[in-house]
Amino acid sequence: MIEPLRVGVAGLGTVGASVVRILARQDNALADRGGRPVRVTAVSSRDRTRDRGLDLSRYAWIDDPVALARSPEVDCVVELIGGSEGAARATVEAAIAAGKHVVTANKALLAKHGLALARAAEAQGTALCFEAAAAGGIPVIKTLREALHGNAVRRVYGILNGTCNYILTRMEQEGLSFAECLKDAQRLGYAEADPTFDVEGFDTAHKLAILTSLAFGVEIDADAIYVEGISKISTLDLRMADELGYRIKLLGVAERTKTGIEQRVHPTMVPKSSSIAQVTGVTNAVTIDADAVRELTLIGPGAGGEATASAVIGDIGDIASGAVRPPFGRPVARLERAQRAPMQRHEGGYYIRLTVPDRPGVAAGVATHMAAQDISIESILQKRSELAATKDPHGKSGAPVPLVLVTYAAEEAAIRAALDKIAADGLISEPPQVIRIERE
Repeated sequence: MIEPLRVGVAGLGTVGASVVRILARQDNALADRGGRPVRVTAVSSRDRTRDRGLDLSRYAWIDDPVALARSPEVDCVVELIGGSEGAARATVEAAIAAGKHVVTANKALLAKHGLALARAAEAQGTALCFEAAAAGGIPVIKTLREALHGNAVRRVYGILNGTCNYILTRMEQEGLSFAECLKDAQRLGYAEADPTFDVEGFDTAHKLAILTSLAFGVEIDADAIYVEGISKISTLDLRMADELGYRIKLLGVAERTKTGIEQRVHPTMVPKSSSIAQVTGVTNAVTIDADAVRELTLIGPGAGGEATASAVIGDIGDIASGAVRPPFGRPVARLERAQRAPMQRHEGGYYIRLTVPDRPGVAAGVATHMAAQDISIESILQKRSELAATKDPHGKSGAPVPLVLVTYAAEEAAIRAALDKIAADGLISEPPQVIRIERE
């Protein structure tokens, strides 16, 4: 009789509890698919008394997750504690050192220590699996690592944070402010009490660092990622995007360019006709541009207990079937150190919203500074505000109004230089809003 794969689960939050519940429910199916039974033998969490909606009495409770990782009754450690340091890191390191397989959903840990952990796992001949660390239940890790060997990837990009996508969707569809939507997201449990990690783009950046390594065969370099969040997006920007034929999404983008690997996270205007523009609510989506498959888009739940647990259990099933692969698709020693592409060299279209006085000649002055940096303007729109119209129906009040420019492809450095000149000339009364455009 084949001995079962004995699993220890460290962390019994929403995802951890779902993992235990699904493993019990799918017991026979997992044995049939992987050829080996899977059994939870031990669990660990900070709070024994919390009601998780399942019976944990049949599992050994080990208060210290590091002790769980070293337990002789555990073959595979599932780390769902979270965080890049502390108990999470110590648990994973202890498990690998003890020759245990590891499954984790911890993108922060992988973004910071992934290479060292992968190197240690390879030396021990154990698995380090992390499908749940990026895009929740979407099997993008497996797709990049195992399904696209015949492809050279040019670009991988996507919506990797459900909280931000939920907020932007509500803002667009209901005309609500960022603050209103954030408050509602917190009430529904989509956003934390301190939402900074999500709404300022850091969660997306950690996930993007992992996808970049897998897509391009390079070492993780989270410090190379340019990061902007969505907190400065206004309902006016969303209305203007709609008028121009776009939607605004927070995207993580990794692309091989002439100057190196470009990694960036920021609000982005995408054409309404694109697949990724149709993704609403807390759903995630990842698009892979490669030479053979051309464009492959994976869409699905990016968060939630059941969806994330599904990805965790997929990894456990692989381990049960005997699959032990290099964590990042190739041995760490064969990962290249990517040349960083500076954000100043990024080239693309731009949406620029300026707050200017409502008087003749201002738009011409702005256009002159753009032309001086060899920036070609695709369209220019001046929206007179209700305030300006009230003060002077003939449009000569000088009250602030939004001036919106859409450029053809230009370098980031040129855009910034032009905006600096415009500000120095006193043509704007507020910091400019700059949103990059990602065309198909």
